[in-house]
Amino acid sequence: MMGPRQEAQAALFYEFSLDDHVPQDHLLRSIDRFVDLDGIRTHLAHFYSHTGRPSTDPELLIRMLIVGYCFGIRSERRLCEEVHLNLAYRWFCRLDLADRVPDHSTFSKNRHGRFRESELLRHLFETTVARCIAEGLVSGQRLAVDASLIEADANRQYSAPKEDWDVARIDADAAPRAVREYLDTLDEAAFGAATPVEPKFTSYSDPASQWTAARKGPAFFAYSDNYLIDTDHGVILDVEATRSIRQAEVGSTKTMLNRVREKFELRPERLIADTAYGSGPMLGWLVDEKIAPHIPVIDKAGRTDGTWSRADFEWDAENNQYICPEGEALKQFRRNYSDPNRGPTGKGVAKYQALKNTCQTCPSKPKCCPNADARKITREQHEDARDIARAIAKTPQYKISMKLRKKVEMLFAHLKRILGLGRLRLRGPCGANDEFLLAATAQNLRKLAKLFPAPQHSRKA
Repeated sequence: MMGPRQEAQAALFYEFSLDDHVPQDHLLRSIDRFVDLDGIRTHLAHFYSHTGRPSTDPELLIRMLIVGYCFGIRSERRLCEEVHLNLAYRWFCRLDLADRVPDHSTFSKNRHGRFRESELLRHLFETTVARCIAEGLVSGQRLAVDASLIEADANRQYSAPKEDWDVARIDADAAPRAVREYLDTLDEAAFGAATPVEPKFTSYSDPASQWTAARKGPAFFAYSDNYLIDTDHGVILDVEATRSIRQAEVGSTKTMLNRVREKFELRPERLIADTAYGSGPMLGWLVDEKIAPHIPVIDKAGRTDGTWSRADFEWDAENNQYICPEGEALKQFRRNYSDPNRGPTGKGVAKYQALKNTCQTCPSKPKCCPNADARKITREQHEDARDIARAIAKTPQYKISMKLRKKVEMLFAHLKRILGLGRLRLRGPCGANDEFLLAATAQNLRKLAKLFPAPQHSRKA
């Protein structure tokens, strides 16, 4: 027969434990074991006043943000609602049933104030990386780097073409926060100083974002999320926000490598990246830093007409000359010049040329220089480093490195599909940096939770 109607009855006293109602295999139980927030209050001590009304516990705000980024809750207003309703979220945030959840506006006040002034989110991320190193997930020998486009919170309709954009007319005092941050980053290599080329369009609401069509589709405003990872277990060692252009992305690699060296004393044996990082100056810097570049070389010296390219000529470093397939020498200088203007151009490019009489009588002239009197070859400043990268590309280790590089792309796929960070919610370089740091922290915590899950305890009857 049908049972009685279930009706809720008020009780004067409850015996309720949040810990008993959170499943033993819940992700937050594993993450909680690796969240170290003991030093947060000390880190923020100088940014709080000694008088006035007590503030919201910063540890509570950070735990709520971790929940939001681990489970793809993009809105802070919705995050407060979820923490209010979800028992597991309350347990992780150290909130009892009767404890009040902070208002969503508290996050903005702290983010634009003491969190950024103290670089708290960078401190939180580096604490998580240190835990990954302590757990043996990082060897620091094989690192990989890559960048991914993240759409900015900017509308194409609210932008100006480059001929109408005038920085000098911006009133910094009356400008929004994102515009002031844009003005502060004009001289930074990751943003304004990355390239003198002006973007086709500039957003009024977030001018630091880059107008790009790199996805071969409709153009949009975006930032680049740059990851430096250890390929052993895919742990993110550093993260940097830049403009979505190649110069800024490549430049951030040096910043991240120097930072992990100073912070964690990690000196990699090799760096793995795609062709975008294969420029001469970048390869030269890596070789000077004693880092093997497992990177495809950007090489435009090849010819499409079937004639010999520069790769067909042998480089003689001892005599500073090229040797052609017929055994003749191409030299840079055949006598000493007293006039300095007759020497190297100073533009990082050296020119080597064979003798005219030798080329005119050579039987291989149709294969070498059919339309010129003599063969000429240019050699860039960092060609030695490019040769090292070309030699590495022929080794079995290079093939392994190209497979390991996919771990960075997998992290970006996880970032966008699972964590939901396909479009930024915060504006300005600082907003992008905050979101990227929190997302990378969440990914590292989820990695730790996956590899070292919480022990399962049988529930008492």
